[in-house]
Amino acid sequence: MIQYDASQRTITLNTHRTSYQMKIHSTGVLLHTYYGPRLRGGDLSRLICPEDRGFSPNPDEVGLDRTWSLDTQPQEYSSSGVGDFRLPSLEADLDDGSHTADFRYVRHTVEEGKYALEGLPAFYGEGVTAQTLTVELKDCCSGLTVELLYGVLEEYDLITRAVRVRNDGAAPVRLTRVASACLDFPVGEHDFITLGGAYAREREPVRAALSQGVHTAGSVRGSSSHQQNPFFVLCDKDTTEDAGRCWGMALVYSGNFLASMEHTQFHETRMTLGIHPFHFSWLLQPGETFTAPEAAMVFSAQGLGHMSRLFHRAIRLNLCRGPWKDQRRPILINNWEATLFHFDADKIYSIAKAASQVGVEMMVMDDGWFGERNDDFGGLGDWNVNEKKLPGGLAPLAERIQGLGMKFGIWVEPEMVNENSDLYRAHLDWAFQVPGRPVTRGRYQLVLDLTREEVKQYVLDNLRAMLRSAPISYVKWDMNRSLTDVWSAGLPSQRQGEVYHRFVLAVYEILEALHQEFPDLLIEGCSGGGGRFDCGMLYYTPQIWCSDNTDAMDRLRIQYGTSFCYPCASMGAHVSAVPNGLTHRSTPFHTRGVVAAAGTFGYELDLNELSQEELAQVREQIAAFRTDWELVMRGDYYRLSNPFRPEDSFCAWMHVSQDRSRALVGLVQTQRHANPVRPLLRLKGLDPERDYRIDGRIYGGDELMYAGLALPFLDECQALQYHIEAV
Repeated sequence: MIQYDASQRTITLNTHRTSYQMKIHSTGVLLHTYYGPRLRGGDLSRLICPEDRGFSPNPDEVGLDRTWSLDTQPQEYSSSGVGDFRLPSLEADLDDGSHTADFRYVRHTVEEGKYALEGLPAFYGEGVTAQTLTVELKDCCSGLTVELLYGVLEEYDLITRAVRVRNDGAAPVRLTRVASACLDFPVGEHDFITLGGAYAREREPVRAALSQGVHTAGSVRGSSSHQQNPFFVLCDKDTTEDAGRCWGMALVYSGNFLASMEHTQFHETRMTLGIHPFHFSWLLQPGETFTAPEAAMVFSAQGLGHMSRLFHRAIRLNLCRGPWKDQRRPILINNWEATLFHFDADKIYSIAKAASQVGVEMMVMDDGWFGERNDDFGGLGDWNVNEKKLPGGLAPLAERIQGLGMKFGIWVEPEMVNENSDLYRAHLDWAFQVPGRPVTRGRYQLVLDLTREEVKQYVLDNLRAMLRSAPISYVKWDMNRSLTDVWSAGLPSQRQGEVYHRFVLAVYEILEALHQEFPDLLIEGCSGGGGRFDCGMLYYTPQIWCSDNTDAMDRLRIQYGTSFCYPCASMGAHVSAVPNGLTHRSTPFHTRGVVAAAGTFGYELDLNELSQEELAQVREQIAAFRTDWELVMRGDYYRLSNPFRPEDSFCAWMHVSQDRSRALVGLVQTQRHANPVRPLLRLKGLDPERDYRIDGRIYGGDELMYAGLALPFLDECQALQYHIEAV
């Protein structure tokens, strides 16, 4: 997979369908020469044409040759302050006050298997063909050494990148920018796609033409955020869902990030992705190493859908871990939308009992079970059980629910604290707060300074005690505010720029400890819904609550956008009551079930309040999901329409088994007009040489995909499903 041509000094990374090439230039600069469809061989540096470009300076070693400039050379890891005026990959404040970085090739090694990162999540190579390339670059003046790590997972066409920066000099260095990946493209006109949005409408795809200048997406909220997602795509202007070239890149990280795309005066494009430089600095003493998060890259010549399916498989099978990564998750019911804070043990049991009678498998008790937690204003940080609500603690309730044949789950928000709590009154300095400044609240809460060892240990000890106290099978891990007042009493002033990143590392450390001690525990990530939906969290939590917005019509858009990178098996999706609490819209019960069945599936209501007709539908939905879960979780996912296009009257999607013998289509009518055009749906992913049965009729796979399926006229918000079987 990884080939080195000593005569040409090229290193080529080959996957099943793609090639990625770099070249060691005579100056020692590591040039990027190609990333695209797989090639048989060749030195692609021939595509780099020397030219005297005005105001592009020339390094000393090329003498009077004005045709060679770092400003015009495509690089694997771009320099800073020495003639390349495009986006730098690394910036540092050196001991002498300068801030230049000029990295040149030293050596490289190739190893079998996939590298791992210290204290950081990363894709792993078990079960697939994987290799690691390590390239060492050095800035001779400062002594800074950069190790570029490349992981190749051949079957998924996935290439990962990470960076280790080591101070081999004699003086301390302060890193102020460390990109995880830099990718240069030659002349071309491209579009870029980011996933924007807001709370309750996360991951909305935004596609725009790349014009001259720098275009960015990122977060400075301390998490990957509702507003932007650490995933983006560069594609040709004519790339569609099913055809055309596209390059996707995702950061395996859950904190502040910056994705940048620069289109230059020469119509070259540079993509960089990594930790956001906002309030970031890292003091690197001699001999110390800083490790940047991993970035994962996929190239597809078959459109955006194929790119997504490659990410889906790699994330599901080689990023998520533990026994739940490839198993059907328990069908659960959560009490939050049914009760808010107003419940006791008997109320939770009554919801569980009604749910057990229709086939629900797990009861999850949400916020309000601990401390003096009767509203948003208090209790966070006090993880002692509120025995007024739960006499005897968690164990009696958990055991009662187990007696119904159900598992028991619980909600926590361990990164936060209320001022009205015993913890805060005892340890005022355990929350982020800048000395001499008033606090900034979010949802009436502050953020615990997990960068301090004693705070991190307090959180971990309380979580361990909780999990040992009762038979708990599931934890919903929430985070309901962004980080502000980011200052740690545990670090000196010159290291305050490390706090944002150290906070994320501490969250990972706690999650890893729980993963090791409770390997069968299913953790669902959450941050006000989808505010921390990223590859970093999926390494520890194989599913994430997709959004606090459970309205079925809005969820069509949220789940559509999420699918650009993340698999359906990772999307927490529930049937909730109507009118919906956020949109005040009422949708048919069947529609809510069809939409939720495209994710992990569960319920967010009190079944005691449903009619007999609705309870019958619940039984049908649960039976169907048990039949279809393997298609949804392990099958290939196809987007059949775009719910953001005003001209599309319906939203449709499709799951297809790996052997193409079964498929499941979901469809919701999103708008209806008088005298409508007959709707037609073209399916995808089937075998054109096979016949398929739909509702008792036989169709050719070719006619279903190329001619299409005529749809019935549906009312607005009405849904249908097609179960498709090969004959």
